[in-house]
Amino acid sequence: MVSNVSALGRNGVHDWLLLRASAIIITLYIIYLVGFVLIAPPITFAVWHGFFASPVTKVFTLLALFSTLVHAWIGMWQVLTDYMKPFAFRLMVHFAVVVALLAYLIYGSIVVWGV
Repeated sequence: MVSNVSALGRNGVHDWLLLRASAIIITLYIIYLVGFVLIAPPITFAVWHGFFASPVTKVFTLLALFSTLVHAWIGMWQVLTDYMKPFAFRLMVHFAVVVALLAYLIYGSIVVWGV
């Protein structure tokens, strides 16, 4: 059996399931937004603000944001481990990706709950 030292305890099945689950959540969120745009009265700032002020929309938006970040992390991890061979450089880029994704999560949470 081959062990992957850089997987940090994860395996391919775990990544595959996370990617599929996050893709389903992102797809459902897009359908939710498109459904609102199609059904809603003419969209004004007040209508849009009311839509995003709803607790259901806030939670669903944060879930979609988190799913997008998980999806991005797994994709970036796979690409970086496949194509970046120098370990030190790959580690620095991984760290930069993690910092960026955490910044997106914090900023996204502030934006969503600030409505």
